[in-house]
Amino acid sequence: MGLQRLDAQMLLLHALGRSPQDRAWLLAHDQDPIDPTLWPRFEALCLRRHDGEPVAYLIGERDFFGLRLHVDARVLDPRPDTETLVEWALDVLTPRPAPRVLDLGTGSGAIALALRHRRRDADVWAVDASADALAVAQANAQRLGLPLHCLQGHWLRHWPATAPERFDLIVSNPPYIRADDPHLTALRHEPAQALVAGPDGLVDLREIIATAPAHLQPDGWLLLEHGWDQAEAVAALLRAAGYRHIGQRQDLGGHIRCTGGQAPLGTPTPQRR
Repeated sequence: MGLQRLDAQMLLLHALGRSPQDRAWLLAHDQDPIDPTLWPRFEALCLRRHDGEPVAYLIGERDFFGLRLHVDARVLDPRPDTETLVEWALDVLTPRPAPRVLDLGTGSGAIALALRHRRRDADVWAVDASADALAVAQANAQRLGLPLHCLQGHWLRHWPATAPERFDLIVSNPPYIRADDPHLTALRHEPAQALVAGPDGLVDLREIIATAPAHLQPDGWLLLEHGWDQAEAVAALLRAAGYRHIGQRQDLGGHIRCTGGQAPLGTPTPQRR
């Protein structure tokens, strides 16, 4: 069927009712006969994978930054490259006691929960426009025993009076794919609203960059994931908005995948609605 070996192994383990971490067991028992009643299930999983459905959806989980997250078609399949953003965020938070952190567009809660796991003293908030996505994030938080404040909303619009006004760190992996990007066909099983951001892929990044200063501490940071070819554009947007100490981080493939900066000087205190 042309599946990658690792994908086939994980699907077989799932069909056998074993953990995807049991690859060593699978290799040790590669000569054992398999119950023939399991083959239809395994074949169905392989067909779905061949059609492009993520393995994480098929087995219902994804390992991310040392956490096992439950995921399904309500949220994006967390990518290993996003761990770059988490590592940078942890660096920023290192000198800050009991930091307050906001994850915009949390999806499965991957970034927020990874930060909460590593910084048990952090007060972590997670926002998503999708009620379905928030349900996934909340379920992951409860299962992992990592308290998380979840809010439904579109980025920072209509910020509720019950939520904190300012954060030490705002982090986001927003939609950043162009509406005409040919790679979207391969991503058709994932929620389009979490992928596509207008004709240039920068619509949501622009909004976050423009509105974040009102919700950052004077020395707070905004860190963003973006497309492999958007680093210069995102840095330019941050500079134009007055952010300081702009920096960037590379992903596992050597592309600049994350860009961020410290809050502009003189950011006014947000007005309560």
